[in-house]
Amino acid sequence: MKRQNQGLLALTCCGLIFTAWMSQGNLILVACLLFVLPFVISQAFLVCVGFIIFSYFRIHEAFPLLMPLKIPQLLALASLAGLGWQLWLQRDSVNWHRLQTLFLLFSAWVLVSCLFATNRGEAFASFNGNFIKIVIMVFAISWLPQRQPQLKVIPYLLLLSGLLIGGLALFNKTNGIGLVEGTRVTIGRDIGSMLGDPNDLALVLQFPVSFAMAYSFHGPKWQRALAFVVLIIMIMSVLATQSRGGLLGIACVVFAMALLKSRSIVLPSIISGVGLMALVLLAGISDRSSGGAAEAGIDESAMGRIYAWQAAFNMAVSNPFAGVGLNNFYYNYYFYSPHWDGKNHAVHSTWLQILSETGFVGLVLFLLMVIGALRVSYQLLKRLEHHEMKPLAQGLWLGTLSFCVSGTFLTQGTTWPLYILIGLLLALDRLTLNQEANHARTC
Repeated sequence: MKRQNQGLLALTCCGLIFTAWMSQGNLILVACLLFVLPFVISQAFLVCVGFIIFSYFRIHEAFPLLMPLKIPQLLALASLAGLGWQLWLQRDSVNWHRLQTLFLLFSAWVLVSCLFATNRGEAFASFNGNFIKIVIMVFAISWLPQRQPQLKVIPYLLLLSGLLIGGLALFNKTNGIGLVEGTRVTIGRDIGSMLGDPNDLALVLQFPVSFAMAYSFHGPKWQRALAFVVLIIMIMSVLATQSRGGLLGIACVVFAMALLKSRSIVLPSIISGVGLMALVLLAGISDRSSGGAAEAGIDESAMGRIYAWQAAFNMAVSNPFAGVGLNNFYYNYYFYSPHWDGKNHAVHSTWLQILSETGFVGLVLFLLMVIGALRVSYQLLKRLEHHEMKPLAQGLWLGTLSFCVSGTFLTQGTTWPLYILIGLLLALDRLTLNQEANHARTC
């Protein structure tokens, strides 16, 4: 068929679909999605990554113009369809990893904590609305990619998304939009977005920092330059949030990369220490209305964290088996905190969040899962030393370390970062091991 005829046929089909949609509404639009099914099946991994990016970076909330399109919901349905189809076709060749066992054990215990939660409605709403998506996507990320080049796309998408959110954060800071405490930048605070909290925004911005740092030392010069520019924008954006946990995460990434390059602990310690002090000064934390220089002794922000941590420990002691339940810390703060200032607070610690919401058993399972992720990432770092996937392995290693450090001050135990890292670690480990096995058979 000639190109002209193909164009006429495409225009005719689009016209018919538009006419049918105008007369019958969304039912026809859903039926038309069947034509997209072959693409979803063949590109299921990219669709899955798209869902993760929209869910984690909250792109549709940062740019509200996209909200009526329901992009996350559509990508979620497409991801499930693609995952189910590929698992059916490849059911005899699905690999299982010990880290997946640890992840499932922890996920099962999160469900147990929901059963024993003080507020079961809130616990199951959080489990069904968010955590179950994380569980499914960990297996989707680890099983869907069939070729290593598919994994190479992910860091670039993460950097692009981070650049969008970071650029918007700097724009809001410059124009005084959505500032908290007069100086701390947020995004979408007026519409109740997760990015409306400075600490959560710092967490979102921090995730691409590890990959920007890794790719600043690998690839052609233009790629290194672009990665470095993105890294600077990410750091400036985290500084604008004035989040201490975010600054610690950046310092950890700098320290770990310096350690990889120098093989000595003295120089990286000096670099990261001086860098952290410089970041604190540049962030202007002393200007914060809470935790600023105007407060004598232990500032309000620090005391707030101490009170929250005491409340978390009290919750675990009172409910040692399964904790107070998923996403129930906030609603139980009043009953367990030694200090009440008229409002509930977040826990501001990943480890104590898991302890308070899932009990001592949940904390042990979570620690085993994190240690397993660290072990796999370190093995990949050593095994892929001279491999083309080395930058991705370094980014995953840096990201896992950054999670462990920043997690002390940021609440990210049941949010996306760690679980995206776990899925990518499993996928990279599987594909590189398969490549080595195939190479060994052909030799």
